[in-house]
Amino acid sequence: MSMGTSEAALHVASGALSCQFLSSSSSTRSNSFLSFRNYVGNRKGGFGNSPVKGRFGFERCLRIFASYAGNDSYNGQKRSQHPDSLRCKCKRAENISHALIEGENGKIVQKGGENALKFQIIEVPKDLSNENGSPASGDELATPSEMSDTLQGFGINTIEDEAWNLLRASIVYYCGNPLGTIAANDPSAANILNYDQIFIRDFIPSGIAFLLKGEFDIVRNFILHTLQLQSWEKTMDCYSPGQGLMPASFKVRTVPLDGDDSATEEVLDPDFGEAAIGRVAPVDSGLWWIILLRAYGQCSGDLSVQERVDVQTGIKMILKLCLADGFDMFPTLLVTDGSCMIDRRMGIHGHPLEIQALFYSALLCAREMLVPEEASADLIKALNNRLVALSFHIREYYWLDMRKLNEIYRYNTEEYSYDAVNKFNIYPDQIPSWLVEWMPSRGGYLIGNLQPAHMDFRFFSLGNLWSIVSSLATKEQSHAILDLIEAKWEDIVADMPLKICYPALEGQEWRIITGSDPKNTPWSYHNAGSWPTLLWQLTVASIKMNRPEIAENAIKVAERRIARDKWPEYYDTKGARFMGKQARLFQTWSIAGYLVAKLLIANQSAAKMLINVEDSELVNAFSCALTANPRTKRSKRGLKQSFII
Repeated sequence: MSMGTSEAALHVASGALSCQFLSSSSSTRSNSFLSFRNYVGNRKGGFGNSPVKGRFGFERCLRIFASYAGNDSYNGQKRSQHPDSLRCKCKRAENISHALIEGENGKIVQKGGENALKFQIIEVPKDLSNENGSPASGDELATPSEMSDTLQGFGINTIEDEAWNLLRASIVYYCGNPLGTIAANDPSAANILNYDQIFIRDFIPSGIAFLLKGEFDIVRNFILHTLQLQSWEKTMDCYSPGQGLMPASFKVRTVPLDGDDSATEEVLDPDFGEAAIGRVAPVDSGLWWIILLRAYGQCSGDLSVQERVDVQTGIKMILKLCLADGFDMFPTLLVTDGSCMIDRRMGIHGHPLEIQALFYSALLCAREMLVPEEASADLIKALNNRLVALSFHIREYYWLDMRKLNEIYRYNTEEYSYDAVNKFNIYPDQIPSWLVEWMPSRGGYLIGNLQPAHMDFRFFSLGNLWSIVSSLATKEQSHAILDLIEAKWEDIVADMPLKICYPALEGQEWRIITGSDPKNTPWSYHNAGSWPTLLWQLTVASIKMNRPEIAENAIKVAERRIARDKWPEYYDTKGARFMGKQARLFQTWSIAGYLVAKLLIANQSAAKMLINVEDSELVNAFSCALTANPRTKRSKRGLKQSFII
């Protein structure tokens, strides 16, 4: 395919040619894709196997054009081996849709057709050339957003194309089939830790992206294989997972078969928190699994998966684990610190908003998917009762706006009665000084946590956004949350969406609550760092409330630098100006979060697969709870119940 000139170079759009990866290490697999932007800024040599130094700073093979997805839905090819080291076998796809070749005199030749080569001359945009017509150097290139605008006429979006290439390169295969995506594919990371594993919470945006692209197999495989890893045996071993618990992550390992070194097999090795920092079990994994299961059925139309006996059993086991009786008096889910996306000590133990929003959403999704049968009657009844109590508790006691803040400011304490206004004995002196100035006159939010004599007044993005998506927040509260995000745009969105929480813990408070965690220093990581993956949840929430312009503006902010910064895991400083000091590059859920946001903005009706519509029965029950006399809630019917002693 050489054009006989050292200045010729090739860029093939996704789908034009395929390259089979039979081997790839985590340090090279995602680095084998040359986007149009990288090509223009870095092309130095000719064709063939000549390596070039790309923007990512490592050797790249120009013969590698597009990712190979590894099952029947990708170019009709079947992948038989799991990638471990890099070896490429470039081949022409059966159906070539289009390709771009730079010819002489700075022109782009577009070829198409099924097997024949047909050429069309297209002028190179002036923005990509110097005054003398030669290609611009990397330093002279436009920003990713400017490049994207320039290439719209070609039907090319460099940021999205690069993101898709990187996302596909992160795919993990099990027995020849796509199973999930690794957490990060950072070639500069000296210590991989567990970033080469498939995390359930991290795969959610990847799975949604594949669903929106109509690539259902990888999501179906993920759902069924993670179900096999669910803890099914109840044991008294205090270091074993509880029955029904989903793992935080898992890895595909190749092990000798029956002790024979000459034969191997692939196995899935789960981590339920035994190897995690802090040894904390993941509460959110099972909740996200149920949400993704419903999204798969809604998007693909394949309800056979959720109707399977083993899947129905898996749903029930998660529900029984979450609905189990305990010593807690509240309808919220009691969890330990570090059991969710914020997986380090950050003072969110007890009843963090993020878990309650996911819990509520998972209950609604499970109720929708459970097959009606006599054996499930008691479980569904318990589920409905919890939904009513949980929605009332969060909407009434977690909500904070200017009116409620002034009410707390005037609280009386040490109240003893069913009619107490200050039910949790909150002392007004707990109101932080930053909140008095920060709370806008228009807007509000759900606080981060509520326990006896304690309110965590921090704004947590995921919990508030998913409260909108799941209809845990009322319609009025949902609009107020978005109003607050707009009013405090410079604090919550800043230079890179989206603050995981606001504000940061600082000084003595940081030392006490985090244990002087050096990774969670103020305005870094989970301590008010900015996480690009939250962009997709903001998009779903904005679309649900018919305010997509909020997400569109946040996407524009992200596009200014996220690709140039190599898709970091998180950003530091109050204005999100610096890449995280320990952030992994090419973080998969940063990539997938951006793609989902773009896909949903382009097709907003697709967001309904993630949205829970407010239940009219819950609304009526909530209204009754607000108007009921607290004394009437203690029914004496319980005295008639029989107990087994």
